[in-house]
Amino acid sequence: MMKKALMVVLCLSLAFTAFACGSKDDNSKSKDNTYEIAMITDVGTIDDKSFNQGTWEGVKEWAEKNDVTYKYYQPAEDTNKARMEQIDLAVKAGAKVIATPGFLFQEPIFQAQSKYPDVKFIFIDGAPAETPESAPEIKDNTVSIVYAEEQAGYLAGYAAVKEGNTKLGFMGGMAVPAVVRYGYGFVKGANDAAAEDNKNVSIKYNYTGDFKASPDIKAKAAGWYADGTEVIFSCGGAIFDSISSAAEESNGKVIGVDVDQSSQSKTVITSAMKLLKESVKDQLDAYKKDEFKGGEALVLGAKEGRIGLPMKTSQFKKFKKDDYKKIYDKLADGGIEIPNDKDTQEADLASKVPNVSLMIIK
Repeated sequence: MMKKALMVVLCLSLAFTAFACGSKDDNSKSKDNTYEIAMITDVGTIDDKSFNQGTWEGVKEWAEKNDVTYKYYQPAEDTNKARMEQIDLAVKAGAKVIATPGFLFQEPIFQAQSKYPDVKFIFIDGAPAETPESAPEIKDNTVSIVYAEEQAGYLAGYAAVKEGNTKLGFMGGMAVPAVVRYGYGFVKGANDAAAEDNKNVSIKYNYTGDFKASPDIKAKAAGWYADGTEVIFSCGGAIFDSISSAAEESNGKVIGVDVDQSSQSKTVITSAMKLLKESVKDQLDAYKKDEFKGGEALVLGAKEGRIGLPMKTSQFKKFKKDDYKKIYDKLADGGIEIPNDKDTQEADLASKVPNVSLMIIK
């Protein structure tokens, strides 16, 4: 009797596991267990509301529209070895195209593009290199996609000030190039809007030192809100959880990053976005048409329509769609010069934004 009961429990457990892992129909059905399009996650999951999810949505939508099999693979741990193992599995399962989001794939894609010359790689937000210090090497079967984050940050800062905010904050996870570009753009956008409206604007600027949520980050954000900061640009993965939690308790506002984060907290007034889904679909279209241009490093920005603010979900009352279109078109036409990580040191940033009182907090 006990043995039979244990068997029932085991069967129910297995059924639940199968339901939990497969009921969302995340991967397509394949008669022969081969999948033409693959995605490898970095350290997150396909529902992380960030880079992985944006990339996966692009893969899934394109594959379903074009009746192509697809599957995602998730490394067991945060190591280059684990990421490479998943690339190997994807190729063994028939992958012709593999999409990888995030700079953590720098070394694995460097290896994989030589190991699998007949497989095409879409590397989002990075470029393959032998080591983090090495110069990028992009082979003919790889497209490297990076974004003009400074433009997305600019739009967020500009809109925030046009909306009436004069006390802003920027919290970046770590001072990696993409985060620095977001921050510099944010400050410059706020500066230009302040100049147009003849306002005095102040910005607190800090790198938290991590991309993870923590009580310390929440406490720092709460302190900023208590000191009068109206809105904080959260620029660093899971630090959003800490900052938005502080905002919810302080009646503060948040600007999200990378994807539209409005669904994650009612405090989000807008998000500085990279259009990840669309970028992936662009490259899959090129693959289908046999026009995949490997060996290239693409920098996507306003000109390509691949950065922006989600105006449909943004909580703006003063900054209208026409205002957004006007400043976006100016960006796309190259009419706005924005400092970035290559031409400006942090110590020199204040001199380029005379309409902003910039407080850099170490």
